Amino acid sequence: MAEITAKLVKDLRDKTGAGMMDCKKALAESGGDMTKAAEWLRQKGIATAEKKSGRTAAEGAIGSYIHTGARVGVLVEVNCETDFVARGELFQELVRNVAMQIAACPNVDYVSTEEIPPEVAEREKAIEMGRDDLAGKKEEMKVKIVEGRIGKRLKELALLEQAFIRDNTITVGEMVKQAAGKTGENIQVRRFSRFTLGEGIEVEKSDFAAEVAAMGKA
Repeated sequence: MAEITAKLVKDLRDKTGAGMMDCKKALAESGGDMTKAAEWLRQKGIATAEKKSGRTAAEGAIGSYIHTGARVGVLVEVNCETDFVARGELFQELVRNVAMQIAACPNVDYVSTEEIPPEVAEREKAIEMGRDDLAGKKEEMKVKIVEGRIGKRLKELALLEQAFIRDNTITVGEMVKQAAGKTGENIQVRRFSRFTLGEGIEVEKSDFAAEVAAMGKA
């Protein structure tokens, strides 16, 4: 077991943002291993956050992010329990990170897998059941394969299931739970909207070469 020095505790604190006593305890629980200690703190934060998930979160903030070039913009509402936490630097940073994540994930349409409508899941199931690579397989095996693929596909549509763009060792959901553990409040991503410049506008395309050829014949 590695010696748990003050520097080791400080390094873990700098890496995770957790308190000194929590860092010391995490290192003791993990035999002085920095990686395992960080995982222990993450699990502790998640467990703490889940205990608070049933509490009402009606405060918070609406954050925005405009990507470079002003071609993609995001609005997101993140809720917490008190205005005090909502105005804090940690919460504001969380809101900014979530907004940036949404901008970086154009295929994400829902906050969580629980929000995905049944008809969307059924549509994806129908697509997977018709895949050529399942032809000739027994029905029972086909169902199991499709269930696995559907689970993966639905996660691709959910924001909280995405790997956090600034630390791909955790998901967005875990990042939110870590913030909840640090603030001591229930924190929830409620809703978001993504705007892409020109989306939905039909642009008439002209065949310049054909036009030039036609003018030459005139």
